[in-house]
Amino acid sequence: MSSTGTGRERLYLFDTTLRDGAQTNGVDFTLADKRVIARMLDELGIDYVEGGYPGANPLDTEFFAEKPRLGQARFTAFGMTRRAGRSVSNDPGVAALLEAKADAICFVAKSSAYQVRVALETTNEENLASIRDSVTAARAAGREVMLDCEHFFDGYKENAEFALACARTAYEAGARWVVLCDTNGGTMPHEIETIVGVVAKHVPGDHLGIHAHNDTEQAVANSLAAVRAGVRQIQGTLNGLGERCGNANLCSLIPTLKLKGEFSSRFEIGVSDQQLGSLVKVSRTLDDMLNRAPNRHAPYVGESAFVTKTGIHASAVLKDPQTYEHVAPESVGNHRKVLVSDQAGRSNVIAALERGGIPFSKNDPKLTRLVEELKEREAAGYAYESANASFELLARRTLGSVPEFFRVEQFDVNVEQRYNAVGERITVALAVVKVDVAGERLISSAEGNGPVNALDVALRKDLGKYQGYIDGLKLIDYRVRILNGGTEAVTRVLIESEDETGERWTTVGVSPNIIAASFQALMDSVFYKLVKSGGAG
Repeated sequence: MSSTGTGRERLYLFDTTLRDGAQTNGVDFTLADKRVIARMLDELGIDYVEGGYPGANPLDTEFFAEKPRLGQARFTAFGMTRRAGRSVSNDPGVAALLEAKADAICFVAKSSAYQVRVALETTNEENLASIRDSVTAARAAGREVMLDCEHFFDGYKENAEFALACARTAYEAGARWVVLCDTNGGTMPHEIETIVGVVAKHVPGDHLGIHAHNDTEQAVANSLAAVRAGVRQIQGTLNGLGERCGNANLCSLIPTLKLKGEFSSRFEIGVSDQQLGSLVKVSRTLDDMLNRAPNRHAPYVGESAFVTKTGIHASAVLKDPQTYEHVAPESVGNHRKVLVSDQAGRSNVIAALERGGIPFSKNDPKLTRLVEELKEREAAGYAYESANASFELLARRTLGSVPEFFRVEQFDVNVEQRYNAVGERITVALAVVKVDVAGERLISSAEGNGPVNALDVALRKDLGKYQGYIDGLKLIDYRVRILNGGTEAVTRVLIESEDETGERWTTVGVSPNIIAASFQALMDSVFYKLVKSGGAG
């Protein structure tokens, strides 16, 4: 067992976001992405960063042509053991691994007799020889070596003797880590714990790792079960990326290992408390790079992970957060949020007002009016729990503290199809907006690739003395939901905006007319920016 000097055993974290995570449907990393993510993982405190499969594609080959400058993490190359019937010196795949500028090599080999027979069409003896030869060659080249025992748990249940022989052969040949893979993701936690317990009698636990897939939504549970049974390396990905249903989610595993006493009292990982506090940022940075919407319901790092909606719960959270929170949200870089909704009582509204820095008095009768107004509007289709900026504006208006910066007297939108100069048929939207700014009438027009885009550009084209406050404002997301059926369906529009400082906010509009709903949300976005920027002055 490896001790850290604190009386706790060391657990090692192995990230395969850049290799296994790259197999996620719709995920394509550029070389620049890989370099940024590798540094980000290193700064998080990850022990091993698996960069990809050199020799398998030009991008990964180029990535391994020069070792990235990492502080703590060991840069790891992935690839297959030598092919059946070839020597190590005559296998181009092994040669590419040995040539890669990497600290460690992670070989993958079948550990299921069925897979060896059907997929590789070779013998068990040749498979064991391939493992032995490959590990030995990489060790001789001065690399830290590990072996991913592919299909290990399925293979163990079919032929335990052969699966164990694969693991033992790698260890005896000098592998630092023998990683047991639940490749198809169908093994149950109790099976993982039992099987790992047996393997640990053949290979020491501080040389064993776990690689779990999430096909039964138990990859995290299976990884923790393996730790209980003896493994001391965990493989996973940020945000649970990976083929099919994904891999074990390190964004769930890391805080569990750090914050839950069963593990934190026994084990130490390379992620410090300070690094743990950056977890939300790391998770969302990856999603931003991939242009993916973050999973708002993700444990620990999701936007809803520390959200309270119902009035009774909200009231309790305000008295003591531990009533409905299993860990402090700040520990992972998240924050507490009490939603304003049709289930809200005064406690929710008060908490939201305090969070927004909106002045109010608990004895003000306008506060009661605000609660009722919220319930009526949400019954009509507004969703203020998803539109923080629109809630703040409604609250300020009800409590009497939002100036009328400008008034829209009229707007008009036309959409037409026509041929452009090169003979292509295109659709163009033209919007005209008339506003009154302190008695001055201003008329702006703009074209857009759609009616909402045209309205957005026209509205923000000229607001007179307030124009300087909104020059950095831009619309970054637009979502529409139809709230009921039929020809008179009510539409809810949510618009997410961002300013020059990177601050983001969401506004909502509701109407049977999608353009009217969109314009409400656009107006709220502009007003919110003016309020935040001190435009009243």
